Amino acid sequence: MNVTQSFKLALKSLRTSKMRAFLTMLGIVIGVASVIIIISLGNGLTGMVEQQVQKLGVTQVMFYTWGRGDGSTMELDSQEVMDFIDSHPETFSGVTPWVSGGQGVRQGSNEFKKTGIYGVSEAMYRPENGTTLDGEPLAKGRYLQYVDVTQRKNVCVIGAYLEQEAFRGDALGNTLYIGGVPYTVIGVMQRQQTTMTEGSSDDRVYIPYENAMALSGSRTVTLYQATAVSRDTVGQAKALLNDMLWNFYQDEDAYYIETMLDQVNLINAMMGVAMAVLIAIAAISLLVGGIGIMNIMLVSVTERTREIGIRKSLGAKRRDIRRQFIIEAGTTSALGGLVGILFGYLMAVAVGSLFGGMLVESLGAASGVTFNATPTLGAILVSFGVSVGIGMLFGYLPANKAAKLNPIDALRYE
Repeated sequence: MNVTQSFKLALKSLRTSKMRAFLTMLGIVIGVASVIIIISLGNGLTGMVEQQVQKLGVTQVMFYTWGRGDGSTMELDSQEVMDFIDSHPETFSGVTPWVSGGQGVRQGSNEFKKTGIYGVSEAMYRPENGTTLDGEPLAKGRYLQYVDVTQRKNVCVIGAYLEQEAFRGDALGNTLYIGGVPYTVIGVMQRQQTTMTEGSSDDRVYIPYENAMALSGSRTVTLYQATAVSRDTVGQAKALLNDMLWNFYQDEDAYYIETMLDQVNLINAMMGVAMAVLIAIAAISLLVGGIGIMNIMLVSVTERTREIGIRKSLGAKRRDIRRQFIIEAGTTSALGGLVGILFGYLMAVAVGSLFGGMLVESLGAASGVTFNATPTLGAILVSFGVSVGIGMLFGYLPANKAAKLNPIDALRYE
């Protein structure tokens, strides 16, 4: 009997007891479907992270300076930092100080006490992308320019919420009071949130960083946001900054450097571990399914003992009997795998649509991030291969038992 005949006989055996075959496949179906769903959702989350990173820029390098903590007056001048960045054009593409000017602005009789005030330089905006270093697009007007920063002009760029609430959607050229000082609105950022609220990312004001320092009363900048030329130079940028800050402070506790690439690698590593754990849990269903197949094949061997005896008496060898039962076990698990793949695909699309919609909504309609939980071809092939492999592996013991039956004892079996 060849493989084709064995396969046809396996299908005939499954058709004779459909309910038993379905219950036998159930563990494989659940296990394969679970693996498909988990991998699909994991790929969807990974894709969202990559989209968000591409938007924000994986070349970002944040560094904080807070001195040595010994009461010394040693302070790192912001101009020295910018000169250092400019001296390495092959590694850095720019740097901006980040200064918090507190909260609260006024327009006429309206006060906005939760509006965040942030001081930055012209390097915060990337003209080639039309976005800030944080990935926020400019909707109207222009961003801060070099002359605005160096001359400490009273100009500002505001968020969409503030434009709507303070100027009814027409803010350009109008005056906003920040710390009691009149500022002219020169630009408006694009709306970020689906529902704009006070104090949200749409309720912000950006001014030259030295103006923000005057508002907050700080003497020095403690936070900088730099950008590397490319993803490949992020490591070199971090190393150069570390050398510069160490030479200045001689104390590694006086500063901290963090790159977006480090965060991405950390997130991917954590997601990889979480997915591996979840897949391992889902694999328990496959193990249970394999045990179920082994159990039903042992029952089948017992039920077909006389058939085995007849086939052996007609010249069937041990390998023929063994192959027949292994093929039956593999066919059972393969059909269960196909059903599991179909069920898992439908569930992954349904759950991904619901879960992804919630995530995208939480990020805001203007984020441009999408969630795609469609299973990959690789995940489907691996799941199917594992299901077939488990069936054949757990079917070997019953098949081997059938192959070793004595023909005479098998013919006498009632």
